[in-house]
Amino acid sequence: MNNKLVSKGIFTLTLLTLTICSSCSKDDRGSSSTGQKETIVNNTNSNIKDIRPATHRLEFPRLKGGSSTVLTHKLNTGEVNYSVEWDIVKKSNRWTCYEIYAKNAEKNVPRKPYTDPNQYPFDPLFPANAYYTYDPIYGSGYDHGHICPSEDRKYSRESNDQTFYLSNIQPQVHGFNAGVWETMESKMRTYITAANGSKDTLFICRGGTIDKAGQFMTMRSNVIVPKYFFSAALMKYKVLGKGEWHYKAIGFWFKHKSNNDRSLVPYVVNISELEQLTGIDFFCNLPDDIERKVESVSKEKIIDLWNIQ
Repeated sequence: MNNKLVSKGIFTLTLLTLTICSSCSKDDRGSSSTGQKETIVNNTNSNIKDIRPATHRLEFPRLKGGSSTVLTHKLNTGEVNYSVEWDIVKKSNRWTCYEIYAKNAEKNVPRKPYTDPNQYPFDPLFPANAYYTYDPIYGSGYDHGHICPSEDRKYSRESNDQTFYLSNIQPQVHGFNAGVWETMESKMRTYITAANGSKDTLFICRGGTIDKAGQFMTMRSNVIVPKYFFSAALMKYKVLGKGEWHYKAIGFWFKHKSNNDRSLVPYVVNISELEQLTGIDFFCNLPDDIERKVESVSKEKIIDLWNIQ
């Protein structure tokens, strides 16, 4: 049970003592009940003061607050499926964050059928007046672009169906959604497979730009269309034959336009640069020393660490 809990990225102020790449934990899930030494870790920008436990998970960025709220979707098992920061005034997704690990990477069900009459339902967690009374993307010429992809949630019927909520959707140009964006999604999911028995975890935060002037436009009904899309990923992993946990991070920054580029190299950025571009503080629940170091690695080193081609 402890192993499962920690794999979900629940970090408190009593985080394990960690170095830039590793911890003293020998347990596969870094359980704090296995006797390793713990210490208070300096973390000045975490979400720890937020009363919602899910926001303390590693995939979460720093919350914006204000007119925004967090929608966390759970499965009937109690497991977190994904979370969204939703801007109620702008009626738009700022980001979706989630985890991939061996169990939820299993492919047990097909994609929700395209013939489903309620293909993109309203999110049952939407606050009052947080969205339109209709689906504004339907018939607009844009795709319903998943932020947490359907393909990343084929573990169960419930987990896949939840990815179709309109809160997890942004309007995307088809040649982008089915092009370089899909290439990035496919590449990232290769790092965690159900078949390899890995104990690794991938923490992902993705979205489109909805805040900075010049980074979005609007279509009918003043629906926001991002001019850029981004992806931030943090991987907790073990080097073969070694017991320590390691961390590495990667960012992607894409202009929102039709693009069939198969190489992801031009779009790689480190997390520090991605934070400057988006105004979002990613992976804020990491201890500050680790956060600074994994986020400032050079682009060339990131490409090598992640084998980006």
